Amino acid sequence: MAEVTALRTSSEPGSAGERETRVALAACYRLIAHFGMDDLVYTHISARVPGEPGHFLINPYGLMFHEITASSLVKIDYDGNIVADTGYPVNKAGFVIHSAVHMAKPEVNCVLHTHTRAGIAVSCLADGLLHINQHSAMFYGRLAYHDYEGIALDLDERSRLVRDLGDMPAMVLRNHGLLTAGRTVQEAFVLMYYLEQSCRIQIDLMAAGGKLTRLSDNVVQHTAQQFQSSPSPCGEREWPALLRLLDAKDPGYRN
Repeated sequence: MAEVTALRTSSEPGSAGERETRVALAACYRLIAHFGMDDLVYTHISARVPGEPGHFLINPYGLMFHEITASSLVKIDYDGNIVADTGYPVNKAGFVIHSAVHMAKPEVNCVLHTHTRAGIAVSCLADGLLHINQHSAMFYGRLAYHDYEGIALDLDERSRLVRDLGDMPAMVLRNHGLLTAGRTVQEAFVLMYYLEQSCRIQIDLMAAGGKLTRLSDNVVQHTAQQFQSSPSPCGEREWPALLRLLDAKDPGYRN
C-alpha cells in the first residue's frame, strides 16, 4: 500500500504523550478497517490529547480508515476549532458526538463510533442487543441506548447523548450504530470489537430462524462480573498482538 504523505503536519506532534496517542489512534482506525467495521470516509474515532485539556484528535474528513496515519489526525477543541491544520476539515457529526463525551467524562480518553451492518441492524430492533452468548454477556448492565434524532449536527443533542450514556462504556445509538467509550484507545477498540461480534452473532441467529437458547439472568450477570474482574485492563492483553498484525500488513500508520 502506498504511504499517505500528503496530510503530514509541518512538524512532529509536540510531546511524547501526544505522539504515542496519535500512533495508537491511527492503529485503531486501521484495525477498524481491517476487521470490516468502517463506512467509507464516515464514522469516527477520537482520542484526548495528553496534557492539553480541551483538545482531542479525530480523523481528517475525506480519508478512508486504512489511509490514516499518526500525523494526518486533526487536533480540534471542544468548539470544533482546528488547532493544528492538516488541510482537511473534520466531520461535524463527529465533533458533536465526540466533544459531548470528552467534555462530560474526563475519565474517557477514546470514543469510537461505527455504522456497521450488524450494529445498525441491532440498533433498529426494539429489544436491542440480546444477552444470549458469552460475547454479549460482557455488556450485561454496561450498555446504554440513545434514541435517534437525525444526523448528529445539533449541539443541543450533546446533553441528551451524555445523559443516556451515563456511566456505561458502550451505547447503542438507535437506528444509527454503535459507540464505545474507553479509558484508553485499546479499551475502546476491544469493547467495540466484541460489541460488533455480539451484534453479528445475534443477526446470524435471527436469520437462521431457529429458537434461541437464552441464558439465565444469573448466568449472564455472573459472566459479566467475570469479565469485569479480569486482572488485566480491557485491551491491554490484545493490543501488542494487534499492533504486530498491523506492522506485518503495513506499518505506515505510524508515520
